[in-house]
Order: sequence, then C-alpha cells, then structure tokens
Amino acid sequence: MTETESGFNRAQRLSVLAAGFAAWMFAGLENALFVLIHRQMMLSLLPPGTPETVITEWFAWNQAAFMLGAATGGWIFGLMGDRIGRTRALGASVLCYSLLTLAAWWITDPVVMCSVRFLAMLGFGGTWPNAVSLVTEAWPGASRPLLAGVMGTAANFGFVLLGCLGLIFEVTPDSWRWTLFVGGAPAALGLAILLAVPESRRWLTQKHAARNFGDSSQATTPQQSVTGQLFRPPLLSRTLIGILLGSIPVIGTAANANWVVPWRDQAAARQAEQTAATAARNGTPASLQKKKNGQSPRDKARTMISRSSGAVFGSLLGGLIATFAGRRLSYFLISLATFAVSSILFGLMQPSDPWFDWAVFLLGFCGVAYFGWLPLFLPELFPVHVRATGSGISFNAGRIAAAAVSIFVGLRMSAFGGDYSAIGLWTGLIYAVGMLVIWLAPAEQATAKK
Repeated sequence: MTETESGFNRAQRLSVLAAGFAAWMFAGLENALFVLIHRQMMLSLLPPGTPETVITEWFAWNQAAFMLGAATGGWIFGLMGDRIGRTRALGASVLCYSLLTLAAWWITDPVVMCSVRFLAMLGFGGTWPNAVSLVTEAWPGASRPLLAGVMGTAANFGFVLLGCLGLIFEVTPDSWRWTLFVGGAPAALGLAILLAVPESRRWLTQKHAARNFGDSSQATTPQQSVTGQLFRPPLLSRTLIGILLGSIPVIGTAANANWVVPWRDQAAARQAEQTAATAARNGTPASLQKKKNGQSPRDKARTMISRSSGAVFGSLLGGLIATFAGRRLSYFLISLATFAVSSILFGLMQPSDPWFDWAVFLLGFCGVAYFGWLPLFLPELFPVHVRATGSGISFNAGRIAAAAVSIFVGLRMSAFGGDYSAIGLWTGLIYAVGMLVIWLAPAEQATAKK
C-alpha cells in the first residue's frame, strides 16, 4: 500500500471524514462555550459587586487552564493514537471533553470550575491530532488540500452553532448553565466513534509490520519510539519547526481573538449602566431607553457568529491558499493580514461602531485561515508511525506559551485597567512574529522528499 492508498472503500472514507469533522466541530463548540458565557458565569459565581478587573482576571485564568489542558491532552491522546489506534483515541478524547463539561453543571466555585475546565480540555487537545491523522490516512493525497480546509472549518461550525443558540437562549448570570448540557451532548458521538468508525489501515499495517520484524524504530508501544524519535535527529528539526508554526495561531486565537466576545459583553454592560443613569435623569423607563440605545444581552452572540462565520471561510480556504500560493508564502500573507486587522480592530474601533462586527468577521477570516493551513502542512512533516504525536505536539505546544501569556495578562490586569481592547492590541503582535518564523520552514520540495 502506497502513501496515498487508504485501504478503505468510499463508504468507510466518508464515515471517517464525518467522524473527524463532527469530533472537531464539537471540540470547537467546547472552546467557544466559555468564551461566550464567561463574564455572565463569573457574575454568577463571584460575590455581588466584584470589580471588573477581577472578572477579567478570571477570564485569563480560565484561558490558561484551557491552554494547558489542551496542550497536555494533545500529547497524551496523540501518543495514545500512535499506540492503541486513531479511532479509540479519538473516541476517548470526545468522551473526555463532553462528559467533563456536563459535570460542570453542579459546580458553584470558580476555582473548581477552572480545574474542571483544565480536565475537560485534555480531550479537546487530543481530538485534533487523532482526527487529522485518521482523516489524512483515509483519503488519497490528491484530496488533502480540500480536506485540510474542511477539517479546519469544522471547529468554526461549532462556534457558529453555539452563537446561534446564544441568539435563541439568552446567556445571563441567571441562565448560563444550559450551555453545559449542550457541551455534554457530544458524548453520544464519542460512543459512536468507538463502536462504528473503522481504524486507520495505514496505522494497522505499520503496527503489524513493526511486530513482525521487531523494528524498534517503528514500534508503536514504547514511549521512546514515538516521542523519543521526535526529539532526536533527523526529526528534531521538523518537530521544532512544527512547534513554531503551530504556536503562532494558537497563541493568537487564545490571547488575542478570544478577547473580542467578552469585550463586546463588557461594552454592553457599560452601556447598560449608562442607560440606567440616563433613564434616571430623564425619568424615562429603563427598558425604553435600552431599546433606543440598541443594547442587547445577545450582542455577544452576534459578535461570536460574526467572528465564526469569517473563520468558516478562512479555514476552508486556508488549505487551498497554501496549495496555490505555496506553504511559506501563504503563511506569511495570513500573518500579515491578521496582524493588520487585529491592530485596526483593537486599536481604532469600539464595539458600538457600525462596522465592528464586519471587522470581527475579517479577524475570524484571516486569523483562522491558519487552521486550514496547519492540517495540510503538519502531517507532511512527519512519517506515519509518529504522525499523530508529532502533529499533536506541534499544534498543542503553542498552548503552553498561550497559557503563559494568559497568566501574564491576568497578573498584569491592573496595568490594563480591565480593558479588553488594550490587551488585544498588545497580544496582536504575535502575528508579526509569524511573518518571520515561517521562513525557517522547509520548502515544499524538501517536505515532499521526506
């Protein structure tokens, strides 16, 4: 069986694609969940009258928990995918993030909530490497640019789905826990993957060959045969390059773009305070004044939909752009565009501006195009027997750096004055770094000859 032959018939390939897409889509929903509900959740869990800076600090801490959990899960479940199979590791990842999110329904303490968030995100981190490896190995190479865009799009459909639910059902301090039931629903998908999705034929062949010939360099059981090879020549340089390229968009998403929704929520709260004060001075009913000002608790859901809609198109086109423009040039252009949009959005605009949601759409489009690029490029860096672990480490290592940035922001929140726009303007510099590090990556010819 050659590199482009999967050993699957068409129905099996479609079932693998559907499972991988759905698993990553619901992982995206889990990611978006705390972004949407965070401020209202903290208003519910923290004592009345808690300063805005404290609420913002908790957003930073929960972001750090998400990043560290995803990074750890990417390594654990990625290693599991190389040792026990892509399908079993993917099903376990989905069960992990869904069931632990559901368990958060009973939590009333912000520290415990943050801890459970960390544990749930172990499954989130494990979903990416196993879903991408399973889909990549099930489809011929000619389909991979399109499949890369499709897989990159999946998580953003989860964002859009949650945003639409947020338009239908309000997220307030008194009604946010319903989202945890939504987050627990994918447990059914996890069971379906374990029971019905076929295992990668390439992984099975690799495992069988390693057992028959006693090839320790290709074996999937000892840890050293997987992670050890990735951090030794000749794969060390590729691992480091993968980590660098995977880190830029992950840090950018967590430490920059994710602040847009709570920023909109914060602005709506301030507008509500001004509305109440104006109504008191004028003797106007607060509800009428609120209607005049256009302030709505659903504004944050609209902003999430704007960002996620742009992200759907960006991630779908990211792989195609990389195919036509080349891996390195396309990454550079994505970094340049995202840096420009982020700087304009956080530096020159306010959530009340009429073009704000369109700018958020562009940030989603440009910033998430990376995630259509990554599933095309990262699997090309690594051979089959370390592909899931290598892709997982590359994609999730940036989460450790993003967690460090989130912790730093949380500790320095007083310097930012609880201002989300100031935070976004500062953290947007990460995209400028991406414009530089891409030139360390191997050219397409070198990657193809691997």
